[in-house]
Amino acid sequence: MKRRNKFEHNDIVILIDTGEKVTINKTCYVAKMKKYTYTIKEKPKMFYFEEEMKELL
Repeated sequence: MKRRNKFEHNDIVILIDTGEKVTINKTCYVAKMKKYTYTIKEKPKMFYFEEEMKELL
């Protein structure tokens, strides 16, 4: 089965709002919203949507 999320566990990404480099800890699909959410190692109690992150180039 092909996954449609942009990021995987341990990927390093940038939070768009802050410009901070963070590491993906966990991915979860929210079926009602049809979106993926991510928790990051630096702030494990917060979650973010794909739209709030961009790939590290």
